[in-house]
Amino acid sequence: MKPSPFFRTSARLVTALALAFVAACSDNTDPDDNNPDAGSNADAGTDAGTATPLYAFVAQVSTDTTSTSYVILTETLDPATPLSLTAATEINGRALGSGIPKSNAIFVSSSAGATVTRYNVTASNTLEKAGEVSFAGKAVTSIGEYQNQFQFVSATKAYYFDGRNSQVIVWNPTDMTVTSSISLPAMTIEGSTLTFASNPLNVGTKVLMPLGWRAGPAVTKQAGIIVVDTTNDSAVVVKDDRCGYVRDGIVGTDGKVYLATEAYGAAEKRVSGSNPSVPTPCLLKFDPATNTYDATFFKELGTLTNGGATGSLLAGPNGTGYLRVLDETLYPVQADTNARALASGVAWKWWKLDPAAGTNATLVDTLPASTGSSFLYQVNGRTVFTEFTNSGSTTNYRELTDLTGNLVATHQGLSFSFLQVR
Repeated sequence: MKPSPFFRTSARLVTALALAFVAACSDNTDPDDNNPDAGSNADAGTDAGTATPLYAFVAQVSTDTTSTSYVILTETLDPATPLSLTAATEINGRALGSGIPKSNAIFVSSSAGATVTRYNVTASNTLEKAGEVSFAGKAVTSIGEYQNQFQFVSATKAYYFDGRNSQVIVWNPTDMTVTSSISLPAMTIEGSTLTFASNPLNVGTKVLMPLGWRAGPAVTKQAGIIVVDTTNDSAVVVKDDRCGYVRDGIVGTDGKVYLATEAYGAAEKRVSGSNPSVPTPCLLKFDPATNTYDATFFKELGTLTNGGATGSLLAGPNGTGYLRVLDETLYPVQADTNARALASGVAWKWWKLDPAAGTNATLVDTLPASTGSSFLYQVNGRTVFTEFTNSGSTTNYRELTDLTGNLVATHQGLSFSFLQVR
């Protein structure tokens, strides 16, 4: 099954404005640690014509006790000059910004409550409130984790994937009303914390949201994926028990979805030594037409990359993807190495993979090592990835399309949301 034109940009990105890459850091760069319900953002926008592009960055600045977020609007991306928070819109808590790209609107939510606020972009490049919707009636008290837990099907229909209450909320971004909800109790595993993909997938008329679980810091040996049919708002959770933390995926050249253990799962396996209770990072195949895993397909990720610690599968061009592989000359693993810190270290190389071809991955030596967990975004038709540095106090956006890793933009704080609003 090929991605439909409606969802093509998102799937090409490894779907997600936002959307994961997976941010993993011991310095609170991992939203999973305190916010087990994420956000997401499907690219279904219309072109703004010849207007000057306008970008919205959402930066989170934290102290020991509080977090404050800032929605930064800019027409200019200058890698030599960090984006300023001075004129940004201030939001309490960990904020997420989502929406349909190039639609002159952004929907802002926060860990401080259950409300989503619509902001329209004015002619003077400022944000103007244009409505609110509350999910409190669906038992939501806080909205956190990732941008791509918000998936936009159209101007009048969107989904919010709510991990705390094991449901998908259906809402109208135009009327700013809640339409319905889909209860999915299979999202819950007793004793484990649920986390969502940072880059969900859109294939045809389906939204696919990979799932991961942890019992404290330990990876739960369980893979899962939510499949939502946007034609009738039905959904199922499909599970596989061969490995765990399978939160990344791409659509291959054969139309099948390939799913991989995220970088944190690879780091946890690496620091565990020979502990057999820690799941081995793996690659699985899922058929979006039948909602089934291929029981005959299973690959250990390390076997695809000469035995290195390997995790995360990010979308590349034409059905290919990128695996992240730890370079231990840049981050030597010691007996006391923490898996979260390891996954967040600037030591993960990029290896290109064509999973449908059945061949091993190859090193992309033009891309510099970066943090193991990142997010992919579209910036005026080009793909960039995020990098968290300086103990999580700075977010860099780097070029992926031309495989240089050149700096595109940078700002203070952590960024789990980006949207080209015009």
